[in-house]
Amino acid sequence: MTDPLPGQVRLDIFADPVCPWCLIGKAELDRALESRPGHPFAITWQPFRLDPQMPQAGMDYVAYMKMKFTDEKGIIAAMKPVMEASERLGLWINPSLIERVPNTLDAHRLLYWAGLEGVQSPVMSGLMRAHWREGRNISNPDVLVEIGEKAGMDGRMIRRLLATAEDRDQIASRELHARQRGINSVPTFIVADTHVVTGAQPASLWQNVIDELAGGQQ
Repeated sequence: MTDPLPGQVRLDIFADPVCPWCLIGKAELDRALESRPGHPFAITWQPFRLDPQMPQAGMDYVAYMKMKFTDEKGIIAAMKPVMEASERLGLWINPSLIERVPNTLDAHRLLYWAGLEGVQSPVMSGLMRAHWREGRNISNPDVLVEIGEKAGMDGRMIRRLLATAEDRDQIASRELHARQRGINSVPTFIVADTHVVTGAQPASLWQNVIDELAGGQQ
């Protein structure tokens, strides 16, 4: 996580890989970035856990969803717009494969280390794919090592770090700082440390932002 280069614009994204609207928001942003290959954004993924009090071992997925949405009818109602948006974007998520909702502290540690190596976005993509499409437990060190290695990171180093408490305080302090700034939901995007955009916005909004930034730099 380095400062933007001259001509770049910092885009901080507060997100959790187990948040479905973060998945959708990322997909919309990715579409905009692909359509504007000369975009100025220098993206940094910032930690924000949906459930910072999640037990270390996570929770049974169905029990967790019933706790949040009362019953099966509530779950279906909550997931319907998520499924519709994911299908529209070609994400083809498969929540039925998810057995447990993980504690994502270690996933955010991996993202932090990925930022030091400039591979945060591929790692976030890997975390979201593992959870939402493959139903894998992204608190499992083996899964995290594999995701990191696919992004070009040193798997042995990741495994060694995960076995320690390295940077747990860093993640907690960054998340606390975000909440103190008034961020209380994800995804939240902050452009140039000034303009706040909340929620999973359509690609067209990001295209307009990029075009406006390009016009302002001419």
